[in-house]
Amino acid sequence: MKEKLMRFMYGRYGVDTFGKFLLWSGVILMLITSIFHFRIFYVIGWAFVIYSYYRMFSRQTYKRALENQKFLQHTSKIRGFFAKQKYMAAQHKTHHIYKCPNCKQKIRVPKRKGKIEIRCPKCQTTFIKKS
Repeated sequence: MKEKLMRFMYGRYGVDTFGKFLLWSGVILMLITSIFHFRIFYVIGWAFVIYSYYRMFSRQTYKRALENQKFLQHTSKIRGFFAKQKYMAAQHKTHHIYKCPNCKQKIRVPKRKGKIEIRCPKCQTTFIKKS
């Protein structure tokens, strides 16, 4: 069975970021329909799901890759914002992030070191903070 599926999918585009977005958007729209009973969301949700599967099984890999590239370009600022927030949350466990009072450069300092003198690597200003 697995071999048949692999043979069937050979040369087809498969799943990418845009396809996942379409699939999840369609599912969410259908869930909204079950709560608020807006028929248009149901139709749009199914259209997203069908188009997502069409993209997965498409043999026109070049066109699908261009669509995905355009999607990634349009959503780069949003994805960058969330990636930055995720990084900052991970750093928050072990480090404090301070801004230089002079040039506003962000400076990362390890936690639990007491009162320390911080020197800005950009403008060389020193200031004292508790870490």
